[in-house]
Amino acid sequence: MGAVFTKTPRGHEEIANKAGGLTPRQRRVLIMVDGKRTVDDLRSMLQADDLQHTLGLLEEDGYIQIMALINGVTKALGTQTALPSITAFEALPAGDDPLRLQQARNFMMNTLNVFVGALGASSLLERIENADGHERLRELYDEWYHAIVMSREGKREAEALRTKLLKVI
Repeated sequence: MGAVFTKTPRGHEEIANKAGGLTPRQRRVLIMVDGKRTVDDLRSMLQADDLQHTLGLLEEDGYIQIMALINGVTKALGTQTALPSITAFEALPAGDDPLRLQQARNFMMNTLNVFVGALGASSLLERIENADGHERLRELYDEWYHAIVMSREGKREAEALRTKLLKVI
């Protein structure tokens, strides 16, 4: 069973007024979110490799909210146990974890080198290499993801790469 999203009051207002400054892509996804379609349904209709990222942005900006699919009946999450945000970072363990930090750093740098190239991402690669902790790497996450999805091959692999990175960052 896949995650199902519904528009919030802010999402409905955006559809009516176009006041939020959404990109055409974000607006198209917002329009397709109806509280019935799963993420997989949306993916097949929109044929986009960065759908999960777009849904995450819409969720973070308060245009949509996640719903639970329970025994075939959907209901909005209120005070029940909430599903995690699809873009949420895992909680960091107490204290520093240098191994996990290095894994995240290496993953980000290696994927940029493979999908974008060292020359095309030299500034970002340098900032990732010099990041002094998980919080700093997390600040670079959106820029990393954008660089990946802007490459032809990276766009195809973006969601899988994103999932792997979120396990260690």
